[in-house]
Amino acid sequence: MLNRRHIRIKVMQSLFAFKGTESDDFKKDERFLFQSIDKMSDLYFSMLALLIELQKKANSKLELSQKKLLATKEDINPNRKFADNAVLQFVSSNTMLKEVIEKRKLNFWDLDFEYVDVIYKAVLESDLYKNYMAKGPSDLKEDKDFIIDIYTEIIAPNDKLYDYFEDQQITWVDDLPVINTAIVKTFTKLKLTKPETFLIPELYKDEDDRVFAKDLLYKTLLNRTKFVEEIAAKTTNWDADRLASLDGVLLQMALCEFQKFPSIPVKVTINEYLEIAKEYSTPKSSVFINGILDKIVKEYKENNVHNKIGRGLM
Repeated sequence: MLNRRHIRIKVMQSLFAFKGTESDDFKKDERFLFQSIDKMSDLYFSMLALLIELQKKANSKLELSQKKLLATKEDINPNRKFADNAVLQFVSSNTMLKEVIEKRKLNFWDLDFEYVDVIYKAVLESDLYKNYMAKGPSDLKEDKDFIIDIYTEIIAPNDKLYDYFEDQQITWVDDLPVINTAIVKTFTKLKLTKPETFLIPELYKDEDDRVFAKDLLYKTLLNRTKFVEEIAAKTTNWDADRLASLDGVLLQMALCEFQKFPSIPVKVTINEYLEIAKEYSTPKSSVFINGILDKIVKEYKENNVHNKIGRGLM
């Protein structure tokens, strides 16, 4: 679920929050990093819990309509297509998923039910819903396409939901794109024969990614003075404030990858930090960072230092 760019972003946030020195014990910073990463799983399960609540609300509405004193024929025999959607059924009936949600105390939609109401109303008023309900019985593909469409077009971009998650956990704002992509991929691959564990993915692709997160944090912290000096030497117009800014953190991380991670190609490192700078720093940051890194890489080549392992990696 987690990709290397988002690992870099999490490390960047930890480094930006760091207020100590190179002689400090970094255990608290390591805990901060991995707690922030682990919270991504909470966001993922919170989103699935929201879908469970949407189905529960649909069922509840149908039951209430059937109990009306002056129930119409449509009330008595309602269209259950949304409530019986195969994807929603698969999510809602997953006992392992519900246990995880309960254990992590993520079923806060019972208290904050107004957000479920907002999403439910938006779904019912959408053309996606009206067109879906107007058709006859659906197969799994149609049910998957419908849930993916309402997720990407109604749930994921909802401003009220965005603000809600920001209030719950400040880092979730940065995590939402990754989590939304993971959920859509999960639904795309869904088959009704999948085991219950299918909805409970591993946070890291493999152990190497977890090690990468820790190593990037520690190695940048342990060498930051040297990195800062090296960066400052490459420009005569270095602004001390900029050194302490996000630009400085991104440059230190890039140098750390150049020098301490021999298997990561230089081009990959540069591209990653330029993209992160475009999203998180100032409009001119990517140009500034690219200029500094270009000077440093050229010097490495000329001096034949910090060579990468494997062909074409420098």
